[in-house]
Amino acid sequence: MTTAAAVHAKAIALGKLCVRMTARAGSGHPSSGLSLAHLVTQLMYREMRYDPADPWDAAADRLVLSEGHAVPIVYAALADLGAAVGRTRAEARPLTPADVDGLRDLPSLLDGHPNPAEGVPFFDAATGSLGQGLSVAAGLAAGARLDNSPRRVFCIIGDGESREGQVWEALDFIVDHKLSAVCAIFNANGQGQTSYVSAQQSAERLAAKLAAFGWKTVTIDGHDPDAIAGALAEMKAGLPPLAIVARTVKGWGVDELQKGNWHGKPLSDDHVAAADADLDRQAEKLAKGASELARPPAAGKCGKRVERRDPREVKWPSFSEAMRAGGFEKALAKNELGTRKAYGAALRTAGDLLPQVVVLDGDVSNSTFSELFAKAHADRFFECKIAEQNMVSVAAGLSAAGFVPFVNTFSKFVARAYDQIEMANISRANLKIVGSHSGISLAADGPSQMSLLDVAYFHSLASVRGDDRQSPQCWLYQPADAVAAYHCTRLLTIHGGMCYMRTHRPDVPLLYPHDAVFEPRGFNVLAQGDDLAIISGGYMVHVARQAVEMLARQGRRAALVDVYCLPTDAVRLADTLRKTGRRALVVEDNYGGGLGAAVSAIAAAHGDLRVANLFCQRMPKSARTPEEILDYCGVGARQIADQALALLRRPA
Repeated sequence: MTTAAAVHAKAIALGKLCVRMTARAGSGHPSSGLSLAHLVTQLMYREMRYDPADPWDAAADRLVLSEGHAVPIVYAALADLGAAVGRTRAEARPLTPADVDGLRDLPSLLDGHPNPAEGVPFFDAATGSLGQGLSVAAGLAAGARLDNSPRRVFCIIGDGESREGQVWEALDFIVDHKLSAVCAIFNANGQGQTSYVSAQQSAERLAAKLAAFGWKTVTIDGHDPDAIAGALAEMKAGLPPLAIVARTVKGWGVDELQKGNWHGKPLSDDHVAAADADLDRQAEKLAKGASELARPPAAGKCGKRVERRDPREVKWPSFSEAMRAGGFEKALAKNELGTRKAYGAALRTAGDLLPQVVVLDGDVSNSTFSELFAKAHADRFFECKIAEQNMVSVAAGLSAAGFVPFVNTFSKFVARAYDQIEMANISRANLKIVGSHSGISLAADGPSQMSLLDVAYFHSLASVRGDDRQSPQCWLYQPADAVAAYHCTRLLTIHGGMCYMRTHRPDVPLLYPHDAVFEPRGFNVLAQGDDLAIISGGYMVHVARQAVEMLARQGRRAALVDVYCLPTDAVRLADTLRKTGRRALVVEDNYGGGLGAAVSAIAAAHGDLRVANLFCQRMPKSARTPEEILDYCGVGARQIADQALALLRRPA
């Protein structure tokens, strides 16, 4: 009796469960699941070293299903193995075959695509927005290396999905960083959603590309257990990473699912019996007399892991001490320093204090100043080159491995990875994203380098409550000076979830004393006034300060409010505005939908406040100085003062 027969038998049993659960759900992808039946069986029962009852084991092998819509076949295996499910260890219980009938039901843990945050910790990241899984696998492998873990990471990628450029970014990154603990498995079933895949994604072309990218590449029949086992045996530490191109059949074993296009279409209840009969005939042919497969082999043991310290309990040095350590003594003497530079010093400090902090950058570390961390902690710095999408998803994998990743690039280039950020947010990744050169104050480089949409994007994430129902799903910070940037970086490390922080290029005077206090939902009143408030954040606080001085020369007392965090304390802000004439002008150097929208919502909720918004009124272009471009876009100091006077002239 061969092991191959046992694999066939199990694959067929899982295939039946896959067909059943999708039929009962009335949606799903049974044909994609069946194409992976043998690969998933070989991996989850014979190859991977892990305990299904302990998905939190740091030494256990991991499976990333980049082809997330095929998840029913993995759910079937997890249910058959009695794998632990639940959002926490305390509430964990074994998954059962009966549970899978709740697939895609609102109360169920089993979402339509992998979603660990809903209670399936076998997965490390949400997938399903295609092309991202291999990057997550790279992050998991990078974390394993730091932790001296024997963990291997297997990633299943669809052939149609391989058209996504991020897949090839990840392939490059894995070779660059010699992550031989990653195995990429391409499911070459030849079909996409609407039709056949391009010839560019054929098994032959995929294999040639993978070899050209420096991967050891093996092409196999993805329904042949011996071929799968032989290919997986080629995965060896220290050698080039292994890529397996597996030719498979979409809807394998079920006649109906191989007729025409069944992508994303379940069988009706009436057809399930026929599908079972088809699979029984396959069992008679391939698995007659097969024995039950043994449970997966045990995981190895980690060496000395990176220490995880509680960010709330470490004592940070003073602002001046950290800036001197970063090499900014002369700037301190001048009392002038850019937020990006102060952030770089703060990031280095975070690395000194917290061994679990890791940093990723997209070939701009000498501009974001993450290079200060890289010089001090080279083993925890990952150069991702010009591939922002891969960088964010790698960071999501590092977060799943228990690290605290800081992702750095220009704010403008963060936009390339908005989808990856949203997927990391669905995963509840502990991700810190810092965008440098924010807004339009960089001037000369022009609009292709300017972030004008990021505040609105991250404000939308900040408007969603997190799982604790208290904090948001994402915090948004806009420090106005170096002191604020230093202390806000500390807040990023303390929060156990996603944060986004903007820094800017120009050096600016310090607005705050070195020991100023900053907190989540915080804002500070930098100048008192009872006629109206001018509210801003980041670089624009300095421009608004000039406008306040202009108004003062005309006998108008304007308060200056630095809202450095979104969401902000709505009740306290409303109370503050009632003391400033119940009028506020919100100023920002980006497009609408950001800080102004947040303050307007607060005013609307309280009913007795008037808010006007001033943001970029036109598409920016290159200019020689920040002042020129601010004036050009309608947000210069004189224009702010004029708008404030216009607001004061309106009836109360």
